[in-house]
Formats: sequence, C-alpha cells, structure tokens
Amino acid sequence: MSSQKFASLRYTGMRIGLLIVCFAVVWVLCSVHVIPLAVRGSNLIWMVLVALIISAPLSFVLLRKQRDAMSEQIVGRVDRAKEALAANAAQEDHVL
Repeated sequence: MSSQKFASLRYTGMRIGLLIVCFAVVWVLCSVHVIPLAVRGSNLIWMVLVALIISAPLSFVLLRKQRDAMSEQIVGRVDRAKEALAANAAQEDHVL
C-alpha cells in the first residue's frame, strides 16, 4: 500500500527528471555544435521542444511500471469515491 500511496507524485517527479536529463543532453549537443541550434536567444524554446520530443517515448518505455502504479492509485480513488457516493445516495433514500 505504501508503494502506491505516492505513485502519482513519484511518476510525475520521474517524468520531470527525465525531461531535465533530456534537456541537458540537448544543451550539451547544442553547445558542441552536434545539433545546429544556438544556446542563446529564442532557440532555447526549440531546445525545450526537442527535449520534450525525446523524453516522451523514453518515458513511455522507461516509466511503464510507475505509470501502471499511478493508474492503480487513481482507479482506487475513483472506486472509493463511487462507493461513498452510492452510500450517501442510499442513506438519503432511506431517510425519505
């Protein structure tokens, strides 16, 4: 249970970390002129976009386990909310 308690936070943190790593790699490749983007100016936006494009498929593959745990956590919360709503509706029907 404790491993799923912070599953969403863990996945989000790992996703942001992966994006930062990809951005650092793109930054270095731009600095050594492997990728023809300048480090200064508006090209910073392009560097962020390239990092996003690289990190998206990587996160899909590398963070599958964390994404599944987050999904289970969300499904559990939704199920509990539905049960509470149904119990509340049943209680209101009983009172009438």
